[in-house]
Amino acid sequence: MEGTKTSHEAGPSSEDESLRRWKEKLLGCIESDLDGQVDPEVKFHSIGILSEDFGEIVTPLPVEESQNGRTLFTLREGSRYQLKLQFSVMHNLVSGLTYSNTVWKGGLQVDQSKGMLGTFAPQKEPYVYALKEDTTPSGALARGVYSAKLKFEDDDKRCHMELKYLFEIKKSG
Repeated sequence: MEGTKTSHEAGPSSEDESLRRWKEKLLGCIESDLDGQVDPEVKFHSIGILSEDFGEIVTPLPVEESQNGRTLFTLREGSRYQLKLQFSVMHNLVSGLTYSNTVWKGGLQVDQSKGMLGTFAPQKEPYVYALKEDTTPSGALARGVYSAKLKFEDDDKRCHMELKYLFEIKKSG
């Protein structure tokens, strides 16, 4: 056993070295601390809603105080829609960025969706990312105002944004 290294001995492993090279490749020429000393920062610029009814409505983030408690958008029952985000990543890689969107009507949770956005490196141009398409419910009970909370976290459970918003579903036609 002489001359063999055990996993708990000092010194970087080949896995550490490949991770360092992968980070360098993703970060490119952006000067950053590759040892993880600088936490990534994700800045959300806007949230948009894409719908066959009206095209796209974009709301700048953060939402102004005057918009709190106001409906951000209105959809017809049974219509398809998609949320679209614009955000920037600064300082370091953000790894495993996920979202969760929870929806309530009248105090009862009626929907929850979760998904992975991925790993993003800092870059000068903002990222634009569309969440998966969804369809609004239909019928008399589906109509009305809903409250929702959209939350973004990374692998380290660091919350990068939490947005509470209202939307309305109206009768089609």
